[in-house]
Amino acid sequence: MAVINLSSVSINEVHKLIQISISTFEETFATQNTAKDMADCIATKFGHISISNEINNPNSEFYLLTYNSIIAGYLKLNYGIAQTELQTQNCIEIERIYILEAYKNQKLGTNLLQKAIEIAKQKKVNFIWLGVWEHNTKALTFYTHKGFKAFATHPYKLGNDVQMDIMMKLIME
Repeated sequence: MAVINLSSVSINEVHKLIQISISTFEETFATQNTAKDMADCIATKFGHISISNEINNPNSEFYLLTYNSIIAGYLKLNYGIAQTELQTQNCIEIERIYILEAYKNQKLGTNLLQKAIEIAKQKKVNFIWLGVWEHNTKALTFYTHKGFKAFATHPYKLGNDVQMDIMMKLIME
């Protein structure tokens, strides 16, 4: 039986987080974007300074997911002013939730989402929100199946390409 673990990321694990961030981002988006746009985005978002600053932000949290001691995915949550848009105290943003391709279809994304929901309940927020690229049909289907509803769109810049994200939220009960 597989051993699945979720652990909070410390600054000492910045290299692990950078590695899983780049790997999952490339697997998810490289075939649908230019190499230059991917390289520009990775250099901007997943460099040592950027990731270290995000780990040290008191309004953000990262969690690594291991599957039989192998890092298979991660989760990034934002609160308050760390949110990329809404910036209200009554919600949590899931900025990143990624699983390596080799570990998909094993309910690991559900484990990460359940962690976010658990934290949302502890913090007594009104809702969880996130943005999903309009062409990421697997993710859109996953979140819709989990009860998220689309409520708006916003632009997302990947390198020099301005793309559209569908903003979705899950109302907490």
